[in-house]
Amino acid sequence: MLSKTAPSAGKLLISEPFLNDPNFKRSVVLLADHGEEGTLGFILNQPSNLILKDLVPDLWEADYPVFIGGPVEVDTIHFIHRCYDKMASGEEIAKGIYWGGNFETLKILVNSNSIQPHEVKFFLGYSGWSPLQLDEEIEQNTWIVSEKYHRDVVFAHNEEELWREVIINLGPKYAHISNFPSDPSLN
Repeated sequence: MLSKTAPSAGKLLISEPFLNDPNFKRSVVLLADHGEEGTLGFILNQPSNLILKDLVPDLWEADYPVFIGGPVEVDTIHFIHRCYDKMASGEEIAKGIYWGGNFETLKILVNSNSIQPHEVKFFLGYSGWSPLQLDEEIEQNTWIVSEKYHRDVVFAHNEEELWREVIINLGPKYAHISNFPSDPSLN
């Protein structure tokens, strides 16, 4: 088993380099919840072609990118943020990173330019695992679980480099993985 860290809210799931599932190929998932009921998280590095004002018309100034959070309930919008001081709502899932909160407050803050894109990240849908499913996938080396990351990574917009960056951040034992080609048959 590659991963020695147990999954929990606030940790990252990093897909193994040759994962063939198109939903999770070279993905980094922030876990928002992990417990007896299952696991929920958001893919941090899969941008959509949409911006927030495309989805929420009364957010007329919201040129915020929207990411594909996962294959589950892609008709729903979710968000994480690091501005509890402004929002006064949300569940802290990692130090200084909050999941959800009062959407009406968020809309007011966005429309008044009081929140910037580097403080909040929006997702269509989410990634979900039934009870014990994620544990089985980790046992099969599909995922590496990490708590070694700077919170700026979560809100970064360098989607193509994010997977590589978090792999390298795991240390020398894993750094070589970051250089694996995405399709080994082309090597």
